[in-house]
Amino acid sequence: MISSAMLYSLIINKIYNMKQTKLISAFPGTGKSYFSENSEKIVLDSDSSTFDKSNFPQNYIEHIKKNIGKVDIICISSHLEVRKALEENNLFFDLVFPELSLKEEYIERYKIRGSHPKFIELISNNWDLWINQLLEFSNKCTKVELKSNQFISDLY
Repeated sequence: MISSAMLYSLIINKIYNMKQTKLISAFPGTGKSYFSENSEKIVLDSDSSTFDKSNFPQNYIEHIKKNIGKVDIICISSHLEVRKALEENNLFFDLVFPELSLKEEYIERYKIRGSHPKFIELISNNWDLWINQLLEFSNKCTKVELKSNQFISDLY
């Protein structure tokens, strides 16, 4: 069944002859940056850490809205405040995250890519909590659980 947000998006894009932009809210380490740099599609990697926090997440959501219809895919943060803002703005998205059992695999991914030790510690300490929150998050998005050795680029 198609959601009202998805239907709205399809109608607006059809009226304005715009690209049908897919929004992918993805957990760290799922391959957003790699995908945006290596995909044949036009992919925008919207790193939330580069946005001014005094007006966040509204400024981030406005950035996303401005780029809908201009690119094929926008990769975005999976932070709770961003997910809630996407829903409040009727922006349909895929929520991509690893299976709960993949903690050690992801910790190794962070080490290989050179993530700061404090970041790795933060993810490690909150892994179960955050993955379970993603599993329990609203049904207003499509949830995609990545398997071992799987990345966004394998699916989109």
